[in-house]
Amino acid sequence: MSKQSPSRVFALFLLFVVASGFAGIVFAQHSSTDRGYGTEIPDNLKSFTQVYSIVEDNYADPVSPDKAIYNGAIPGMLHVLDPHSNFLDPKAYASLREEQRGKYYGIGMQIGRRDNKIFIAFAFAGSPAFRAGLRAGDIIAAVDGKPTDDMSTSDVVALVKGPRNTTVRVSILRGNSVDPFTVDVVRDEIPLHSVDVHFLIKPGIGYIRITNFGETTDEEVGQALDELGDLKGLVLDLRQNPGGLLSAAVGVADKFLKAGSVIVSQRGRASAEQAYRATKGNGGKDYPIVVLINRGTASASEIVAGALQDHDRALIAGEISFGKGLVQSVYNLSDNTGLLLTTAHYYTPSGRLIQRDYEGKSLYDYYTERKFDNTNKEVKVTDSGRTVYGGGGITPDENLATPKFNAFQTRLLQKAAFFNFGAQYLDKKDVKVSPDFTVDDSLVQEFRKYLEAQKVEYTESELDANMDWVKTEIKSSIFTGQFGQEEGQKQQTAADPEIAQALDLLPKAKALADGSRKVVAAREAARSSMQ
Repeated sequence: MSKQSPSRVFALFLLFVVASGFAGIVFAQHSSTDRGYGTEIPDNLKSFTQVYSIVEDNYADPVSPDKAIYNGAIPGMLHVLDPHSNFLDPKAYASLREEQRGKYYGIGMQIGRRDNKIFIAFAFAGSPAFRAGLRAGDIIAAVDGKPTDDMSTSDVVALVKGPRNTTVRVSILRGNSVDPFTVDVVRDEIPLHSVDVHFLIKPGIGYIRITNFGETTDEEVGQALDELGDLKGLVLDLRQNPGGLLSAAVGVADKFLKAGSVIVSQRGRASAEQAYRATKGNGGKDYPIVVLINRGTASASEIVAGALQDHDRALIAGEISFGKGLVQSVYNLSDNTGLLLTTAHYYTPSGRLIQRDYEGKSLYDYYTERKFDNTNKEVKVTDSGRTVYGGGGITPDENLATPKFNAFQTRLLQKAAFFNFGAQYLDKKDVKVSPDFTVDDSLVQEFRKYLEAQKVEYTESELDANMDWVKTEIKSSIFTGQFGQEEGQKQQTAADPEIAQALDLLPKAKALADGSRKVVAAREAARSSMQ
């Protein structure tokens, strides 16, 4: 065996630490003799180091230890276990922690890449970038004098981020200008909001969308509810929410359930069963709730949806959720890496395991499969005795078809027609956009001319058939550029057909919750009379 390089020695040591971590969970409770494999792990590691040594010495091309270990051996070992256990390299681990903390230090903007140019999709309202006048459609030509033409978005993000109260110089191309102007922007703390949109969609009816569950989600939802005031109904949008922290999901569900209600429980091989309950409760605020879910609703968002469904507190509408019922623990390893390891399964209050089957499936099939049925699912009941299913996501109480873009809509979105038109419109010196701005016929005519100038194909019949959608997209794009992302999102939200259906379902949600309370009260009264 040849002499090992320092990086190789560290990589093999890290693999040993990870492997020992798996065994350590077991060995903390059972000796290796009890399990019957006293020397199995060391032997396996010895075989691995022998294989790696042969590869490093004899492979046709030079072998990168980072690539072989970090991208190969460790992820391969974890993917054999389940689809969600994973090894996080320094970049992925830093991104995860940033998302969980709900903040970072930078100037506050979303960027994209098109035609070898880095452009600003939008600046967060109130952020340093927003205050400096940077807006949607601006091209970032350089950062601190470094041209961005050959950079990826992540490269530019890395340059723009930095310590608080430090300055970054951004060179901007706007409109048709070929000469950039520079803006010095002072970095600050940028919150990553979990609640990106909340407003009264109708008098007394609130709408809240949660995009993920991080350390600040509980507080953000509480603040949103306070700002919405005395509600008569709520649409809680969890569509495309991939989940996040278990504690955040518990905190959010707590705000809608009666104190003492079980929210979720978890069980793992190395830990005792633990039940999480509502500690503060909703304070008697029993307004009806409709929760929107879809195929992208997963993990922590399924915990919230499952708890509200099992307690008959909300009507769940949409399509069957993703089906992730595995609890991941994050272990901080050396060299700024992390281990995302499944350590338990979670169960809804009725006892449902939401995790869908992943045995014998590739990662691609697991993440793209969309065929679901209740044939082999476990059957449970809610507080009032309604049938609910486990073992494959949250099945909605009301199925709603997810709207699909038609050919005309897809064509315009692929050409970024609304984004570019909105940026071009705001470049006009005489344009003033107020909160009561509307898209009138003259602006639609401008949009026609823009499509023709950009050679975007369309017919008048297509435009007429989709006129409401076109006006919404134009207004959303202009509002995003003028007032920030949330104001732009509000325009699309108000026109969303699934949200309109959710509003129509609020009376049914009220009847469900009222009926459940009566059933539970009658059951408790009967139990008391028998004692």
